[in-house]
Amino acid sequence: MPSAPRSKSLATWLALLGGLLGAHRFYLHGWRDKLAWLHPVLSLVGLAGVVRMRNLGQDDHAAWLLIPLFGAMVVVAMLSTIVVGLTTDERWAQRHGTPQQDTSWAPVIAVVIALLVGGAALMGTLAFSGQMFFEYQKLSG
Repeated sequence: MPSAPRSKSLATWLALLGGLLGAHRFYLHGWRDKLAWLHPVLSLVGLAGVVRMRNLGQDDHAAWLLIPLFGAMVVVAMLSTIVVGLTTDERWAQRHGTPQQDTSWAPVIAVVIALLVGGAALMGTLAFSGQMFFEYQKLSG
């Protein structure tokens, strides 16, 4: 349990805006959180796939594998935003040592944005992965 009280609104917005870098996990669990360190590593590896495809074109097989990782990390960040934002104030107070507070609309707005971005990222990742799978099947067969 963290030593200082944590704001639910701040944690939700950190997950939305800095979730790819694990900002929300560092805020909630500190610098020793191993899962928090996976966020920037996996996100940057996936981003390398985007850069490879931009530089080398659509025939780069490494990019085919790395781009869905980036999409998955965007989805994970948005899912984290939704989970943090929809945690009840009572449960938040128990978990993070904060006095009971009324968080009002700030987390809700972040959750709505996360639903839009996460849904688009998920659909885009699935479409890209499916397209690359079938193109690879056609090329190898």
